[in-house]
Amino acid sequence: MGAAVLSRLALALVLALALALTLPSLALDNGLALTPPMGWLSWERFRCNVDCQADPHNCISEKLFFEMADRLAEDGWRELGYKYINMDDCWSAKQRDAVGRLVPDPERFPRGIKALADYVHARGLKLGIYGDLGTFTCGGYPGTTLDRVEQDAQTFAEWGVDMLKLDGCYSSEKEQAEGYPKMARALNATGRPIVYSCSWPAYQGGLPPKVNYTILADICNLWRNYGDIQDSWVSVLSILDWFSENQDVLQPAAGPGHWNDPDMLIIGNFGLSYEQSRSQMALWTVMAAPLLMSTDLRTISPSAKEILQNRLMIQINQDPLGIQGRRIVKEKDHIEVFLRPLSQAASALVFFSRRTDMPFRYTTSLAKLHFPEDAVYEVQDVYSGKIISGLKTSDSFSVVINPSGVVMWYLCPRALQAQAPSEGFRPVLL
Repeated sequence: MGAAVLSRLALALVLALALALTLPSLALDNGLALTPPMGWLSWERFRCNVDCQADPHNCISEKLFFEMADRLAEDGWRELGYKYINMDDCWSAKQRDAVGRLVPDPERFPRGIKALADYVHARGLKLGIYGDLGTFTCGGYPGTTLDRVEQDAQTFAEWGVDMLKLDGCYSSEKEQAEGYPKMARALNATGRPIVYSCSWPAYQGGLPPKVNYTILADICNLWRNYGDIQDSWVSVLSILDWFSENQDVLQPAAGPGHWNDPDMLIIGNFGLSYEQSRSQMALWTVMAAPLLMSTDLRTISPSAKEILQNRLMIQINQDPLGIQGRRIVKEKDHIEVFLRPLSQAASALVFFSRRTDMPFRYTTSLAKLHFPEDAVYEVQDVYSGKIISGLKTSDSFSVVINPSGVVMWYLCPRALQAQAPSEGFRPVLL
């Protein structure tokens, strides 16, 4: 038998063993992330800035996380559901300690991670941390090799960590197939509730046959499918395109306790216009995505804050049914329509314009969008708050969508017979 054949057989055995060992103790049994996690994550805005002498205000340090925790607790974020303060790469020392434990950088985190977790918890928040299933993290800090999985899980639990993002730099396909399920078991074994975010599928192309979403949903609470978001509209569109083109695979995988993660919200940074910021928020919401902001909450603009704190938007994102939305229309005139089913027979619609010329008047009906016949709806515009009462499935309506912008509707059905006749109904314009 050739070496290549033996190698494939060995990998198949590792995958089978990983699944078999995972089945008795699934990450889903932790009862966590029954709605998409919400909070703040350091990476996109603050990256691996470790020069605290030159940039003490923005470097990866306990000061940054203390201050972001204060903002979440004091500026109205926590009450809306933004509860996670998540550390990303570059928090640790360059070496493990004498007994092999991960330790934070002593100059940038002099009080340690346990003290940071206590500070966060005292403010009604939760702490997330970053690890990497490999010899090094992506930033070159100590990774979690297979022999360190249980030790690192126990360390995180002892520190009081509430979420782990496990990256996949500097690891092989075989190591990932063994290591990601192994960490799920190790986290469960600590007895501490820890939300588990896996980057496994992103390192395997995000799609079958290399990614088995049935197995993944049994192992992880959320997972990164695709590349890192950057601070640009081009990046947002590339992520949206990939998720839309592959929605037949991705949409069924999501649900309470197991979510696709298209990556952070970059609203409030430098790369998106006002309209594009509204679009990212609406599109991430209709995709049932985790809402993990990566911006400077100390200096965020009122307009960005208003988008991120939209109560109806958050209600839709956190809908308990946990059904991920889909793109249902792609027009030649560069208008797209997304639909997300919600609890109590409600729905969310996002009308999205990829146009770059001028506001576009888009006319359609709920019948054309395949809503049930003979139904009537109360409609609320998620951003403007405007309400349409008594919109029938057959009624024509128009929305005006700004370039790279959205109009988003929340629709609740009501009994048709309770409505007054609507002879002469004219198209509604929002």
